[in-house]
Amino acid sequence: MARSDYKFFHRFRIRYSEIDGQGILYNAHYLTFFDQGITEYLRALPYDYKAETARTGHDFHTVKTLVEYAKPVEFDEEVDVCVKVGRIGRSSIRFDFEMHGRDAEDFRTSGEVVWVYTNQTTHKTAPVIEDLVARLVGLEGEGIRS
Repeated sequence: MARSDYKFFHRFRIRYSEIDGQGILYNAHYLTFFDQGITEYLRALPYDYKAETARTGHDFHTVKTLVEYAKPVEFDEEVDVCVKVGRIGRSSIRFDFEMHGRDAEDFRTSGEVVWVYTNQTTHKTAPVIEDLVARLVGLEGEGIRS
């Protein structure tokens, strides 16, 4: 994909505490950036994740993560983590990511995170609430439903 395929991004500056001995972004931090990207993406919808969890007793659990590294990200660099929903299932959402250099088609990393909506009392899956589905489809289009 290309950066232009994403309607949302969140910018990060790589801090010294996030690099490894080679001076590049430590691999585990990519997932942290993806997670923060999801938080900012939902905030921009707007969708109040915390309030909905408290109201419904349901929450999302991460069931899959994937990171594919293409080009290093270095200390003090600014990068844009591009976020979109690639697929909505009955009880799941797949978020797709790309990381690019600031304001550029400078591809560094891609990834995905799959969430499953779960009743926190029974620990069984539940359908993703329609309000969230409608907001996601409104931003990304009907093609994300499966």
